[in-house]
Amino acid sequence: MAKLYFHYSTMNAGKSTVLLQAAHNYRERGMVPYLLTAQLDDRAGTGRIASRIGIGAEADMFSTTDDLFQRLSDRQVAGPVACVFVDEAQFLTEDQVWQLARAVDDLNLPVMCYGLRVDFLGKLFPGSATLLALADEMREVRTICHCGKKATMVIRRDADGRAMAGGAQVQIGGNDTYVSLCRRHWRDAMGKEA
Repeated sequence: MAKLYFHYSTMNAGKSTVLLQAAHNYRERGMVPYLLTAQLDDRAGTGRIASRIGIGAEADMFSTTDDLFQRLSDRQVAGPVACVFVDEAQFLTEDQVWQLARAVDDLNLPVMCYGLRVDFLGKLFPGSATLLALADEMREVRTICHCGKKATMVIRRDADGRAMAGGAQVQIGGNDTYVSLCRRHWRDAMGKEA
């Protein structure tokens, strides 16, 4: 039975590594995975999912205007698909998450989404919020704060390394821009009492 999965975490937890390993497992068993990544994030290159540990794979890209149910329906016509893997799932729109859920229900396609839960201000991304509401199963990919506690938050740093308290929700960046922290150290960095 197909399900919609949401694997979530903070930055630098290894979500893409987990995705690439799972897709490899399908290929190794003679099954065909279908990989999608956000057009918005091309840090690994255009149409590519890559991990900081050096593994990567080609992927089709999605933009916020794509109908993902239609895309997956068309992809099934082109040949068998065992599982759909979506990287950078926080960049999905609410409608696109519903389209993925429909693909699970109507096309019997398992869909595994990997993405951030919250932004640097502690707010849910629209795609993540909808995945939290609709996913059949959710799995946390864990990473740690510098203190050793589980990191659940992330800060965005400015050019001087200070935590930013404002700005656009989406700014593509890596280790040079974002740091994963536990809630306590995120509050300290953001100057939050409550």
